[in-house]
Amino acid sequence: MMLDVRDLHAYYGKSHILQGVSLCVGPGEIVSILGRNGVGRSTTLKAIMGDVSPRGLITFKDEAIAGLKPYEIAHRGIGYVPEDRAIFPTLTVEQNLILGVKAGKKAARWDFGDTYRLFPRLAERAKTPAGAISGGEQQMLTICRTLMGDPDLIMIDEPTEGLAPQMVERIADHLQSIAELNISILL
Repeated sequence: MMLDVRDLHAYYGKSHILQGVSLCVGPGEIVSILGRNGVGRSTTLKAIMGDVSPRGLITFKDEAIAGLKPYEIAHRGIGYVPEDRAIFPTLTVEQNLILGVKAGKKAARWDFGDTYRLFPRLAERAKTPAGAISGGEQQMLTICRTLMGDPDLIMIDEPTEGLAPQMVERIADHLQSIAELNISILL
C-alpha cells in the first residue's frame, strides 16, 4: 500500500473536523474523496501532509508519518497541490517549475520535457508570468510544479475548481496519464 490512513481525527481549535477517516491508496491508483463543502476533504489532505495536526495512523510506504513536519513528509515522496494553487504570480511559468525541483535527489522521473509534453501550453507560456495565465493553465502549472519534486503520491485539493468543462476533461485525462507513470493520486 502506498498510503494507509486509519481512524484519522483532526481539529481546528475545539472543533472536531475529521472523525475517524480511513482510506488507502495503492501504487499508481487514483482515489477520490467525495462530499459536499465542509465535510473535511481539504482537512483530510492537510492532515496527511502535516499542515493540520492529525490523530490516528498515517503510513506512507509502510512508514508512520503522522506528526512529521510538512517538509519531512514531502521529502519522503508526497506532493501536495493546494486548492488555491499557490503559484508565484510574478515569476514565470518556468521559474515556478524550477521551484518544485528537490535538491540532492537522484534523477527524477519527471522533468521539464515531461511537463511540456503533457501540457504543451505550458511550453508556449514558459517565459510568461504565472499570474498572467488562465486558471486552467495555473492548475496545470501547480500540478507540474509538484511533479517536479518526483513524488510517489500526489494529493490534489479541488483539481477542477473554477475550470471550464472542457478544461476539466483535459485535467482528468492528464491525471490518468500521470497515474500510468506509477504515481499515485489522491483527489
